[in-house]
Amino acid sequence: MLVDKVKILIAALATTGALTTTAQADTWQVGANIGNVPWEFQDETGAFVGFEIDLVNEVASRLGHDVEIVNIPFNGLFSAVQSGRADLAISSITITEKRLESVSFAQPYYDSDQSLTVVEGGPASVADLKGKVVGVDTGSTGDMWATEQSDTAGFTEIRRYEGLAPAMLDLGAGRIQGYISDIPALLYYVKDKPNLKVVARIETGERYSMMFDKNAELAGQVNEVLTALKNEGVIAGLHEKWFGATPEDTTSTVAVMDMP
Repeated sequence: MLVDKVKILIAALATTGALTTTAQADTWQVGANIGNVPWEFQDETGAFVGFEIDLVNEVASRLGHDVEIVNIPFNGLFSAVQSGRADLAISSITITEKRLESVSFAQPYYDSDQSLTVVEGGPASVADLKGKVVGVDTGSTGDMWATEQSDTAGFTEIRRYEGLAPAMLDLGAGRIQGYISDIPALLYYVKDKPNLKVVARIETGERYSMMFDKNAELAGQVNEVLTALKNEGVIAGLHEKWFGATPEDTTSTVAVMDMP
């Protein structure tokens, strides 16, 4: 009888372990640089919200998964997907040829450029930043652009930040004279802050998507769902929700595109 009870206990533990493993596998670990408005940030209750939070939750739901958001500095998102600590990453991540050498992306869903944000009355253009200190997000395309243009533009220094919030603090305090970053995030951020102004669009022709480990099978699965969400107008609806405007039909928010 004791042997039978032990067998039952072992079987129960084995079943519980199997269920736990399945439950964990059903939850995606999604790396995100929280504080990146309006893509992924915390609302007044502390909940994670934003365009890409809504989008990744919808994609996961359609594939039968839950989502756990893991807050990771932008520059750490790449190693997170490559090491398997994250199944995928979001944070207005631009698809570039260099990045495609080591990671994979699903089709893009947002077209963007860089921008220059200053304190009201500050530099009116990139040319006015000669001899001044500029801020960027570490490892971002804004960082890449500023680094490439540093000698030509004559920046005194490029200071690198882990997210928008600390950069805005330094901009307001005068420790940097300009902040170069993605234009949609900055237009959203400054709309209720009269002391800050986006004074220049820096055309870079960027497109954002979800990022995965190189050749990950999940990238293709997510790509198929993004196609369906575009055809159903779901992503266009998220654009209207977060930006208050209907996206143009020619943009990657609406048009179905190939995986890069």
